[in-house]
Amino acid sequence: MTKICGIYAASMSVFNSDLSLNAQKTILHAEKLIEQGCHGTAIFGSTGQSQLISISEKIKLLNELSQSKYKSKHIIGTGLNSLNDTINLMKIALSLNFEKFLIMPPAYYKYEDQEVIKFITRIVDTVPESRIILYNFEKLSGYKFSPVCIKELKKRFPDQIIGVKDSTYNLFESLELENFSIFPGSETKLLKGLELGCSGIITATCNVTAQLSRKVYDDFYLKKSQMNDKKLCDVRNVFEKYNLISALHSFFSQEDDIYKNILPPLRLLNSKEEEELLNNLKSLNFKLGSELAA
Repeated sequence: MTKICGIYAASMSVFNSDLSLNAQKTILHAEKLIEQGCHGTAIFGSTGQSQLISISEKIKLLNELSQSKYKSKHIIGTGLNSLNDTINLMKIALSLNFEKFLIMPPAYYKYEDQEVIKFITRIVDTVPESRIILYNFEKLSGYKFSPVCIKELKKRFPDQIIGVKDSTYNLFESLELENFSIFPGSETKLLKGLELGCSGIITATCNVTAQLSRKVYDDFYLKKSQMNDKKLCDVRNVFEKYNLISALHSFFSQEDDIYKNILPPLRLLNSKEEEELLNNLKSLNFKLGSELAA
């Protein structure tokens, strides 16, 4: 299988006023990110509020997403604590010819590497045709993948374990594995990661930085001067002052009120935070949809 590389957005989910998932608009949002420069998207990651969305709504979206013109460019997050629910959702996705998955170990409970290896082993043994990007985000799951754990999983399952999204940042600077994709979870790590041999990024703020991120990525491989990396990092740093989901939904709601719908216990930014966000972006001459701005 070809190694996955590029700029991937952890795509947002869009909800109706009754807080039901709007599958059509969620898919259109993801497709637009690809048209703006992303190589693909991660559907139902943490930015997509996956842990808060019902399984039935996920299945409905997967069925509609299977008709997407960019079907092959989507990675499916599971966002489930339950092992059996994770496996069942993956089976449904695989039946629709999705094979790439972003999987985080369960939240809440405490465990170590050996327990994670058992968890992933059960998944791979049950759905061996899957291709898995491990999601390393200690802040959310309470667990941090070690290089030893990653290497053991890759050794056991060389065809199934294809990469890692590193949002804890303990891996991307030192982990080296053949035929294995490493994606830091922030635009601020994109250029350094590429210099170290990483494959790109998977990030929340690529919902707004798709063009900028792609330009930095392309310029690196074309060996051009990096004229956009500072602005890219500055934009990320503005959003990072807040909960990213809250900030992104508040930002997009400036153009479409539907983005004001967000699942509890998450919330939009308050008026003071929103004003600060928009003013800080304005000071960077950053506007969604402008040239090299989104």
